[in-house]
Amino acid sequence: MGRQEGFDHEQIERRWQSQWDDADVFRVPDDAEDPEYVLAMFPYTSGQLHMGHVRNYAITDAFARYRRMGGEEVLHPMGWDSFGLPAENAAEERDTNPREWTERCIEQMREQFESLGFGYDWDREVTTCDPDYYRWNQWIFNRFREAGLVERQAATVNWCPSCETVLADEQVEGEAELCWRCDTPVEERDLDQWFFKTTEYADELLDAIDDLDGWPTNVRDMQRNWIGRTEGAEVPFDLDTPEGTETVRAFTTRIDTIHGATFFALAPDHPLAEAAAERDDEVAHFVDHVADPEGDEPQGVATDMTARNPVTGEDLPVFVADFVLSDIGTGALMAVPGHDERDHAFAEDHDLPIRQVIAPEDDEADEEVDVQEAPYTEDGVLVDSGEYDGLTSEAAREELTADVEGAESAVQYQLRDWGVSRQRYWGTPIPVVHCEECGPVSVPDEDLPVELPEFVHTTGNPLDAAEEWKHTECPECGGPAVRETDTMDTFVDSSWYFLRFTSPDLEDAPFDVERANDWMPVDEYVGGVEHAVMHLLYSRFVTKAFADLDMLDHREPFEALTTQGMVLGEDGAKMSKSRDNGVSPERIVEEYGADTARLFVLRAARPDKDFPWSEEGVRSSNAFLERLLGMARAVESGSSHEDPDSTADPAAEYVAREIAATVDAATDRFEEMEFNMAVQAVDEMVSLLVRYRDRDDADSGVVARGVEAAVKLLAPIAPHVCEECWEALGGEGFVAESAWPTPDRDVSDHERETRLVERTREDVRDIVEVAGIEDPTGIDVVTAPEWMYDALEIARDADGDVVGAVMSDEDLRGRGEAAADYAKDLAAEAPALPDAFEPDRERATLNRAAWLIESEFDAPVGVLAAEEADDDLASKAEPGRPAIHVHED
Repeated sequence: MGRQEGFDHEQIERRWQSQWDDADVFRVPDDAEDPEYVLAMFPYTSGQLHMGHVRNYAITDAFARYRRMGGEEVLHPMGWDSFGLPAENAAEERDTNPREWTERCIEQMREQFESLGFGYDWDREVTTCDPDYYRWNQWIFNRFREAGLVERQAATVNWCPSCETVLADEQVEGEAELCWRCDTPVEERDLDQWFFKTTEYADELLDAIDDLDGWPTNVRDMQRNWIGRTEGAEVPFDLDTPEGTETVRAFTTRIDTIHGATFFALAPDHPLAEAAAERDDEVAHFVDHVADPEGDEPQGVATDMTARNPVTGEDLPVFVADFVLSDIGTGALMAVPGHDERDHAFAEDHDLPIRQVIAPEDDEADEEVDVQEAPYTEDGVLVDSGEYDGLTSEAAREELTADVEGAESAVQYQLRDWGVSRQRYWGTPIPVVHCEECGPVSVPDEDLPVELPEFVHTTGNPLDAAEEWKHTECPECGGPAVRETDTMDTFVDSSWYFLRFTSPDLEDAPFDVERANDWMPVDEYVGGVEHAVMHLLYSRFVTKAFADLDMLDHREPFEALTTQGMVLGEDGAKMSKSRDNGVSPERIVEEYGADTARLFVLRAARPDKDFPWSEEGVRSSNAFLERLLGMARAVESGSSHEDPDSTADPAAEYVAREIAATVDAATDRFEEMEFNMAVQAVDEMVSLLVRYRDRDDADSGVVARGVEAAVKLLAPIAPHVCEECWEALGGEGFVAESAWPTPDRDVSDHERETRLVERTREDVRDIVEVAGIEDPTGIDVVTAPEWMYDALEIARDADGDVVGAVMSDEDLRGRGEAAADYAKDLAAEAPALPDAFEPDRERATLNRAAWLIESEFDAPVGVLAAEEADDDLASKAEPGRPAIHVHED
């Protein structure tokens, strides 16, 4: 398709992008004090932007430009999340290496970003696969290890056999447990892994969520659920085994049900379960071949052990069960079938006793509870619980925790430490060498970065095949050692990149602490909700760790967060290659221009909402920009910007007030990042300007002021065309650096004025339509007599007796039946009384808008006070609802 007619967007875009670049419009100086920090989650270097990218980055660019026009120094940087397995896979497929592939992708994506006119401070560009960047990943690893926040341990990990690497829990998706990258079913393996101890910050990560007022509720809830704090008690049970008695602590949230425990259960990998498997072939078979923690039904096998209930002294059978997990709680639990659904199902399958020890409180007992049929899982009062009978569940939990010897309150978390080891090449090498004499030894800071060797095409971990690179000397003893061949999870790269942007060229530290303290936290952060747990949680953890290491004053990285919705195909489905419903940004930019693409994605919906692609919407956006540019070029040179005389030219005053109201409304919408509503307000104002401009007596100065306001309000969204408009208007410098417009009138009552005008226009339409008037020759709009406004004011202040209050006024009482009837009408409407201005204000508002009615019906309009009109017509008027008479031949 060829370029659209109307304006040469290619020439306009090249011109202004070049001039912005020459003038360093978007560069923020290092000595800026507390600049507004606006940031989009940096992109993975896939090489090709899609419309979702355009939307995401148009959001932050529009907001950054808005803040800059508001007088702020704005930090709006861009970088590249350039490590990761996809680049490694792409290199394998193309018989190249990940670095060459990634660098080509970055070059292509940078060109696409520049073609869209995004206002980034490119001097601050960071690339995570650059040794100058990942050196600091390694430095941070060393600092965390010194602080006790890194440990190496054998662990059962999530293994993707296709990617041949470990996945964090957060990277395993759905009930089917698929790899987040390739959708391959994930397996479990036992490997030695490096972990960042995120659990050290579990409480703070959870509690601080309450203070993240600028974050979406759903994201905060997702973080709370992932951390998953559960409060309960740990209770000691003595287990009798063939080897003797072992004390095992069981975690429970319902110690109040302990009298109802009828069996005890261990996780399949609990040490006592493994010992039982060595003694018993049935237990061994269950552990090795049957146990399925992800199964729908709880399964287990009896053992030769018993557990003593510390409260009742009763011996309970011990089972190895697959619904008990070693990394949840203590890997052991007391089972109470009468009050837990899972325990109930297991007890039924194994013919175990089911006892009731909790009953509903009297005022909650709607029906009889039969725990043999179904467990009662709510709190209540204790029964068949000895001396604790009659206590509420809450009180019993407190007393039992205090009374049972060895029991103590405990908190458990779903959150696990962050496994950062990955068995792949294209990532940050973990700065450790393994020495037979010294064990794992950190690479000294002066030897950082540990750079990646040349890429080797091989299956498995390429670093393990890099023999020359792998073998080295121990930094401590000088003996032979082997480098760690795992690389870091790429979420390490993105967990602190926003700090590097504050001082990207710093050579002796990851970031300048003083500058980071001044500029952080990020004021507005925008990205996909798919990062609600992984990236955001890890960034919060790292920021808190930095604060504790005296590297940062702030404990949260992002003040406000916006999670943008998706751009869907015209079929309403997510854009994808498999559906063949994607739209190329390059095609849209080539055919319609960058501003059209930006305007369309920002006017289609609020940033957090999905919306379907619409070619018609793109064409409409292009036509709107063409109209705006045409209006700017048509503005008369030297048009006066003086205020119109509202008494001499009420139509000009109406338009001037609408311009001020649009500025006010659009500014509010920009503050909330509701760009779609801002564009709608400007669109309506421009349409009004077109109607007004075509009048013979239009004030050219008012038109010029309106066009100037529209250009400034749209400059953050459609910057190239608006620069062209600004030049046509004779504006100084760049519109990108001009002052954001402010209302030049008090528009606090604008909504009330608009309701009055629109209600009156609708009443005129109804009369014309019902009466079948084809050619009106004149229209009279008559406001109510002033006494009715007085009556309305008294009715508003009346305390219940509206009629009495109104008729107690001597002047109103003297108006007899008319006032009494109106008082009754007001009493019937109370408390929802009419919203009306004072009579002079109402007439002035209608007089300013009369030209709209005149132009719609091609008939003169007169706005009259009641005393100026026919008595019969005036008697039909009420405050806020003028009477209307339409004349015809």
